[in-house]
Amino acid sequence: MENYPEDVKYHKEHMWVRSNGTIGITFFAQDQLGEIVFIEVPEPGAAVEAGKTFGEIESRKSVSDLCAPVTGTIKEVNSEVQDAPEIINEDPYGKAWIAVIDINDISEIDSLLTAAEYKELVSGEESP
Repeated sequence: MENYPEDVKYHKEHMWVRSNGTIGITFFAQDQLGEIVFIEVPEPGAAVEAGKTFGEIESRKSVSDLCAPVTGTIKEVNSEVQDAPEIINEDPYGKAWIAVIDINDISEIDSLLTAAEYKELVSGEESP
């Protein structure tokens, strides 16, 4: 399950979150989007709400909303991803994290999907 690490939890809108509040898009999302060319997220201090749009990601194919996996305040934004968004295609769970959120209620993570649950969810969404 290398494309779906076990040390993160997954939101059904194809975002992942670590217990420290680091968030990013999933391997599945970057694979479906194709070559990522632009990402827009709010500055640190902005409030985000679980399940709500907080930014955009653009690929050569389309523009998609980024959906917050948890509720909180953005503490940090990964400037490397903003300067070179294509790294999301190379390392979506590592150097290509998108932001760090100061999570309002850490127990919110418990309601998110495990790697196995997320893999099952996306297995029905794969492109032919």
